[in-house]
Amino acid sequence: MNSLVRARSRLLHLPTAATVATPLLRQLRRLSTDDSTTLTIETSVPFTGHKIEPPSRSVETTPKELFGFFRDMALMRRMEIAADSLYKAKLIRGFCHLYDGQEAVAVGMEAATTRRDCIITAYRDHCIYLARGGTLVEAFAELMGRVAGCSKGKGGSMHFYKKENGFFGGHGIVGAQVPLGCGLAFAQKYVKDEAVSFALYGDGAANQGQLFEALNISALWDLPAILVCENNHYGMGTAEWRAAKSPAYYKRGDYVPGLKVDGMDALAVKQACRFAKEYALKNGPIILEMDTYRYHGHSMSDPGSTYRTRDEISGVRQERDPIERVRKLILAHDIASATELKDIEKEVRKEVDDAIAEAKESPMPDPSALFEHVYAKGLGAQSYGVDRHEVRAVLP
Repeated sequence: MNSLVRARSRLLHLPTAATVATPLLRQLRRLSTDDSTTLTIETSVPFTGHKIEPPSRSVETTPKELFGFFRDMALMRRMEIAADSLYKAKLIRGFCHLYDGQEAVAVGMEAATTRRDCIITAYRDHCIYLARGGTLVEAFAELMGRVAGCSKGKGGSMHFYKKENGFFGGHGIVGAQVPLGCGLAFAQKYVKDEAVSFALYGDGAANQGQLFEALNISALWDLPAILVCENNHYGMGTAEWRAAKSPAYYKRGDYVPGLKVDGMDALAVKQACRFAKEYALKNGPIILEMDTYRYHGHSMSDPGSTYRTRDEISGVRQERDPIERVRKLILAHDIASATELKDIEKEVRKEVDDAIAEAKESPMPDPSALFEHVYAKGLGAQSYGVDRHEVRAVLP
């Protein structure tokens, strides 16, 4: 029995009343930093490759990583549920696209990357932003249009951004983030950064012509671009089989290799993204299709139950939910008890409630902010790895 399990077993003899819940959770968090134990876990289903030999199903992890997956995904899930309530209370206006059900893609991808790697996505961006180091207060403030938001309250739900952490934003134009992501990959290769760019898009955007144009030039130039199709099976309210003659999105690159991944399995996502990163740095672009699912409708104006059955949604929740899968692994490997995990979920709910309260205290932007950030100050431009002074230095 390793030290983590021995210490956890001692904790089980402590009272579980609310008066000791916080010290207990602090102890659990300390225990969960133990990286001395390595676990080898097999992914839920095999990977399927196109023009490439898929990686092994056996994934190495640690109690710390599994515990982190559980807490991070529970936090993301609670954030999205709270955003739903805030929207219905008219504290969030405009568009709002929720990510609950797809959390394994966010945490698995983050586990396989560094902050030098770039990620760019579409408008379902809240949880990716959180995974990249954004805070709950910044997220909720942005959703409510407050100045404490990550985009100063001017972007709203679709335009989260954290460039310093390698997150180049959520984008509202369907598929337009893919050529931008390939541009980031071009910059990385140009400055010899030894990093990659992940460009995320949905199954609905997979039919966009600009995706194929960007992929073509990325393959010609061997750019370290990883195109990630988050296939939640419904583009807006349209089932994939109604919109795509070939819904095998990992094969869409034809001359570019692809990999189909269980996007509801955080460890499978981690394994696939590590594999893709290693490949892209040596050979150029690769496509990952994440087989995932969204529990909410496409956006808040979509009830999500007119084009699919409630039984379908509840069936995915019962059989493939990413949080429940990690919960089962934690319990099976005796990393924490069911009661302790429930305590973590209670702590997460309080953390979200506190962040909402703080975000509400942030003021709305002054109307004069409409005239800010329209034009770049000074001459030249600032882009990935090159500032405007370096650009001016090479101009005639």
